[in-house]
Amino acid sequence: MEPLTSPVRSAHPEGAAYGTVLDAEVALSFGAPDAEYEAIRERAALLDLSGERIVEVSGSGATDFAQRVLARDVEYLTAERCMTSLVLAEDGAVVDQVVVWGREDGLLLESSTGAGTRLLEHLRAHAGPDVEITDRTAEHALFGLEGPYAWGVVGRLIDGELAALPFESVVDAQWDGADIVFARTGVTGEYGYKALVPREAAERLWAKALEHAVPAGQQAVELAMLEVRQPVVRHEAGEGVDVLEMGAGWLVDITKEEFVGRDAVVAAFEGEATRRTVGFAGGDEVPAPGTPVTVDGEAIGEVVHAVRSTGLKSTLGLLRLPPDLAAAGLRLTVGDTEVTTLTSPYVTPKSWSTPII
Repeated sequence: MEPLTSPVRSAHPEGAAYGTVLDAEVALSFGAPDAEYEAIRERAALLDLSGERIVEVSGSGATDFAQRVLARDVEYLTAERCMTSLVLAEDGAVVDQVVVWGREDGLLLESSTGAGTRLLEHLRAHAGPDVEITDRTAEHALFGLEGPYAWGVVGRLIDGELAALPFESVVDAQWDGADIVFARTGVTGEYGYKALVPREAAERLWAKALEHAVPAGQQAVELAMLEVRQPVVRHEAGEGVDVLEMGAGWLVDITKEEFVGRDAVVAAFEGEATRRTVGFAGGDEVPAPGTPVTVDGEAIGEVVHAVRSTGLKSTLGLLRLPPDLAAAGLRLTVGDTEVTTLTSPYVTPKSWSTPII
């Protein structure tokens, strides 16, 4: 399968830097990472989400199938709602984290960045003859708006009434004569919205949105996600890592009677934990995954993922530690640097104190 590329790449601002994330080529930055981050946290940022594959689940068995392959309960998900869920393998390993869009005639699953091929293969391997799995990515473009004033951009760009939709709402709307699917949902802790747009209208909408918002690339988005402890599966999941160790138990409905991977999840809940994930900050160097964490020279864990945080002006990351040490306020050593463990969110989103007016 060919890597995903953006249908509006030719309209990206000059200076964009691209990179490969799993099966997608995405804009890592549009040339000003600090300004992109500031737009997410202080104003409104425009996201090109073309690295996220759109998969339609339809057919007479679509609802039962979705219940079986999604770790959260979607039995009563209506065409006006969306939600986030993990998709698990039989052994409990994370296949992907998806946004599930309710539709009148089935569901749309939005993969995480670059994970669409793996998701498609998993879905097709579990689908019966009464379920159709269709890749709709080539027909659409997916854009996001995130930031404490993203609601104002929605009003100027599409319709002011859409800005005040309840969280996780989905509506069918129109923009410049094109039918779009619009949702209030996001990943940075700020006000977030997404628009699924026909491919032929994508460049027009992107260009118009650039008049009101700053484009933000993958690096700024993933930093903002980390700051509010929104999982980035490709950094945090891995062989032998269960959902509790990853800190993603909130994306699983353990009360569901059946779903792929449930037995492994129940075993993790009922078993004795050996490792947990906790945030940390400190120092200027960004340690590589696997860097040892020590106390008085004794290794107690390792780095999962770390970046340079614009908001904290220091290194920010995740550690895997024994459960009794996965707590906030501890002073630990990562490599040669002293760090402090944190409680999430590590940065408080401005949207939490900014009303939609």
